[in-house]
Amino acid sequence: MIRIDPASPVPPFEQLRAQLVDAVSSGELVPGERLPTVRKLAEDLGIAPGTVARAFRELEASGFIETRGRNGSFVAPQGDAARQQAQRAATAYAEQIHALRLDPDEALALVEAALRAGSPVTA
Repeated sequence: MIRIDPASPVPPFEQLRAQLVDAVSSGELVPGERLPTVRKLAEDLGIAPGTVARAFRELEASGFIETRGRNGSFVAPQGDAARQQAQRAATAYAEQIHALRLDPDEALALVEAALRAGSPVTA
């Protein structure tokens, strides 16, 4: 839960930015997760939309979120290139599973079976 302390000497945009970085780093926010709109988050936190927009711009510049135009802002994949590609694939798979209305446990079982059936990567 994000909280802005108006009595803090830390500017509100920095409080928001730091808390979102912590949420991504801890796994509370996962790659591909959609963030609230700037206006909605500003309203929820009782701060100006420009404050949220500044935090989002800084988070995007540092690679923690990505903005997809009118589709909104999302948590960006983290880590090395291989991990980022795997996170993008996992997000796409999850979206497909939701669209097909399959049970998440069944979807995980399908992934486990596919991973077991595949040949190991060799160097």
